Amino acid sequence: MTEKKAKNMLRLPWFDYRAPRTVAEAAKILAGEGPAAMLVAGGTDLLPNMKRRHQTPKILVSLKGIDSLRKANGSLGAGLTLSDVLKIATVPTALRQAAAQVATPLLRNMGTLGGNLCLDTRCSYYNQNYEWRQAIGFCLKKDGDVCWVATASKRCVAVSSTDTAPALIALDASVVLESSSGAREVKVQDLYRNDGIDYLSRRPDEILTSVKVPDGWKSTYWKLRRRGSFDFPILGVAAALRFDSDSSITEARLALGAAASRPFLVEKAGEFLKGRKLTDEVIAEASALVASRAKPLDNTDMDLYWRKEVADDFAGYALRELRGDDMRALRLRTARYLPG
Repeated sequence: MTEKKAKNMLRLPWFDYRAPRTVAEAAKILAGEGPAAMLVAGGTDLLPNMKRRHQTPKILVSLKGIDSLRKANGSLGAGLTLSDVLKIATVPTALRQAAAQVATPLLRNMGTLGGNLCLDTRCSYYNQNYEWRQAIGFCLKKDGDVCWVATASKRCVAVSSTDTAPALIALDASVVLESSSGAREVKVQDLYRNDGIDYLSRRPDEILTSVKVPDGWKSTYWKLRRRGSFDFPILGVAAALRFDSDSSITEARLALGAAASRPFLVEKAGEFLKGRKLTDEVIAEASALVASRAKPLDNTDMDLYWRKEVADDFAGYALRELRGDDMRALRLRTARYLPG
């Protein structure tokens, strides 16, 4: 191998590796090492980012050896791989569909539920190698002072690309965060901030250890991406409903992903659906309310105006599926091929 080729290879920076066996031990390491340390579970997001010098921790604290994080006793351990999640019969449909559509089988075998919830935000100007970013003077998210997507913006607008978060937000789920000073439980919708840099409310010394999902929801998740076999979402729509005996909706939660720097609940759509039945007219109105909150920017795949337009369609697909319509052919078509 020539010296020039060796320089162009994406290599991991040097780091120390810690392998605790308990959450308490991992929390103690995080508290002691401070900003120099980062958690790693499956490594499917962090390790490529380290190769591109997005993150350069001096110490990696592995969660792979902590058995308690891979249990599913009333709650879902954050260390369960996405493939593990698919094997659990009690997992709600929306979460199952979201987990099944993350990346590829090989990556789902490595990537964890907690890791997908804490996934770094993405942007066309950020998710490049170091030399590419250096050539444009870097960007606001890392090493620079200009957001190339919105040059007048003082806030990074990198987009949230987690699939499991909108599904869990729709399901009104919560997560447990543990540190050396104790544990706290927060709703999944409160785990995120609308900031491409400071996108999590989880403190650096906290470990996301489990996910609690309430029962009784009928739910679904629809994902838009260019390639059905691999890509990150460029839109995610999750819906969860509860019905009474005459098929009227008693509670409704709809969430959007990949439409901002955080996944979020579309509260107006949920309020509108309460007490109603899923007629075509009701679905159309609720879908329009969802689409009105989708404000994608030109920092990921596909045309941003088209992505906003199809938010209406995908919300409609989700609600029609929850009504009981047979959406299998349409789901298969959207998963395999998108025009353009």
